[in-house]
Amino acid sequence: MSSRPPPSSTPFNTSGLPHSIDSPDMRRAGRELLSLALIDARNHTLHLLSLHEQALGAGTMALQQAQVQPQEGDGLVQSPLWLAGRIGWFAEWWIARNTQRAFGLECPVRPTRLAAIEPQADDWWGAVPADQALPDLGQTKAYLLETLESTLELLEHAAETDAGLYFYRLALFHEDLCGEQLVVNAQTLGVHLGVELPPAAVVRPPLLLPATQWELGLPANGFAFAQETGRERVAVPEFEIDAQPVTWNQYVEFVDDGGYDRPELWRSEGLDWLARQIDGRRGPRHVEQIGAARHGTGGSVLQQHFGRTVRAAGNRSVVHVSWWEADAWARWAGRRLATEVEWEIAAHTAARRGFRWSDVHEWTAGTLQPWPGFLADPWSEGTAHDPRPFFGRARVLRGASFASRARLRSPKGRGFALPERDEGFVGFRTCAV
Repeated sequence: MSSRPPPSSTPFNTSGLPHSIDSPDMRRAGRELLSLALIDARNHTLHLLSLHEQALGAGTMALQQAQVQPQEGDGLVQSPLWLAGRIGWFAEWWIARNTQRAFGLECPVRPTRLAAIEPQADDWWGAVPADQALPDLGQTKAYLLETLESTLELLEHAAETDAGLYFYRLALFHEDLCGEQLVVNAQTLGVHLGVELPPAAVVRPPLLLPATQWELGLPANGFAFAQETGRERVAVPEFEIDAQPVTWNQYVEFVDDGGYDRPELWRSEGLDWLARQIDGRRGPRHVEQIGAARHGTGGSVLQQHFGRTVRAAGNRSVVHVSWWEADAWARWAGRRLATEVEWEIAAHTAARRGFRWSDVHEWTAGTLQPWPGFLADPWSEGTAHDPRPFFGRARVLRGASFASRARLRSPKGRGFALPERDEGFVGFRTCAV
């Protein structure tokens, strides 16, 4: 099946445009709303930097990876200063310095480029940081403001086409993703940002959804990440799906029943992952204590929440689980992980019946595969955002977390991660077998 037409031949469609910078329809936003959203995203980045400064002090912002206790499957925990500077660098690299930005998706992977505002920008932010000195907080903030100003000036003259706006939309969503990564890193490092979780919702029974035909993929116009390109039509039988992600009360019962010590519940790769964990794994990451369930009321879970020990509400979604743990829990419960198409159908059709999402990103069954008509993009090659090296290996993530910006919370959004990754705000839900 063919994919969307190339952006350079896609006229700007004014139907279905967003009316708010918080709308997931910002993927189709024009210049005016994009300008407001880019300012909003940069203000959010600066706010997160200020929270880190309050927690750490400006002199200790450039935390190094060596200060983090390593765990199997850890990704690099970047300095908040480096990650913030990288946001400005990325926008400048693909917009202000990119002489072929108007080609959108058809832009070469290595276009001709102009010099940077900051002569050392490529050394500081152009690659994953090594043990090197970074600019201080004041310099980083100044660079963020300068690059935003240049981006907005160029946006005023950009063509109102999907190709002409492609890199501006990319810069917006890249900054939103990095903003969530700043929050994830703070959790990993135990940095107190004063982040409060939303109130836990009422737990509802599973939902039965009828058989249907469903098309995966995004509309032809607007921005998409590479793993979201293409289309696939799927016949889906009737299924029963959890109304919300699995809760701590439910997960405690699995732990109490020896779930981490029962090889029959785990795939062989999951057992290998489990064996590599430091000090033995008996609960999700950041859990300090997980108590036995009693009298049907669930157990007690103490977890690290941005450097502070808190008691998790029993009806709150489990978080910081690997795909292996999610799969083992589903086997223990006599259920299975939801497929991404089942998840998407429920998110679109069952919200009024109690289907709830967006507290946590959610693992789904199966591995990441391209849809027919998949299109690579010019910017992600060699980065963790390029799905191609992960096809057949990574697992699909659906939904969003409390740390996701509202405009990223789309029921059609499609992320991915290797099954051992557990540092993000990730949970799961299940279906009847």
